Amino acid sequence: MLLRYAPARLHRGLTDVKRILRLSFPHAFAMHGSLIFLAVASALIAAPRMSFAQTDEIQVYDAEIVEPGVVNLMWHQNFTPSGIKEPAFPGAIISDRSYNGVPEFAFGITPWFEQGLYLPVYSVSKGRGSTLDSVKLRELFVRPHAGDHTFFYGVNFEFSYNASYWETRHFTSEIRPIIGLHLHPFDIIVNPILDTDWTGLRNYDFVPAMRLAYNYSPKWTFAAEHYAGYGPLHQFETVNDQYHALWAVVDHTSKFLEIEAGIGFGLTPATDKVTLKLMLSRDLHRPHAPPEAGPNRPGGAS
Repeated sequence: MLLRYAPARLHRGLTDVKRILRLSFPHAFAMHGSLIFLAVASALIAAPRMSFAQTDEIQVYDAEIVEPGVVNLMWHQNFTPSGIKEPAFPGAIISDRSYNGVPEFAFGITPWFEQGLYLPVYSVSKGRGSTLDSVKLRELFVRPHAGDHTFFYGVNFEFSYNASYWETRHFTSEIRPIIGLHLHPFDIIVNPILDTDWTGLRNYDFVPAMRLAYNYSPKWTFAAEHYAGYGPLHQFETVNDQYHALWAVVDHTSKFLEIEAGIGFGLTPATDKVTLKLMLSRDLHRPHAPPEAGPNRPGGAS
């Protein structure tokens, strides 16, 4: 399928992407331009997934990452008490009354780069019982200290290996741009996501996610989220065949644990009627801070 695209056209496209990355992340690109460009090029040489299958992660990315040296665990869980009773493709897990989850490990590398590992994606569903579904790697590049800026941005690249009942193809990827505004106390965040399955360049599935949040206090946030699946960019599905879900979400931060919980309602016949999500997050490791200088320490007063 790649032969349908003229090499010169492909080269121009990748050159434009490289230029955009250099302008958006000048410091990061100067140091690790080859790594970033490789992730982008790998994800672009792909085509979209054509069905709205199960998902393990229901989340809008806000470009905030863990600090360098920190190891964080986030446990994603979702349950569909009232969902579609037919498989998204032959042999797929049926979403109705299914439970999906995955531990996500995040590793802070630099102030602008976070490495992620999802292992394993698992499900409990009707007909199949307990299954192991997928493993995923992700590379997340962001504006450093995004939470301190009014305008923030980033891009996430995700690479998955899937069981045949989880996706139509074993290898799939995600390109997730992140664009947002902190307007205190409100946040507006958009993730115009493209899903791919490594079969060509012609099409991408457009599956955007949006979040409008109200930060009630440093510990409590209330949000509305919208997740959509329009189908391939070259020809969107009809409205009834598109995926649209509206979510009510609450976030709570404590000293020991961060919690996000929500309930989502399907807006089209192609969407599960009701889905619940719960995300639990905690740092597993933080580097030891150097001791403060004092009278009896190097650099202290004498």
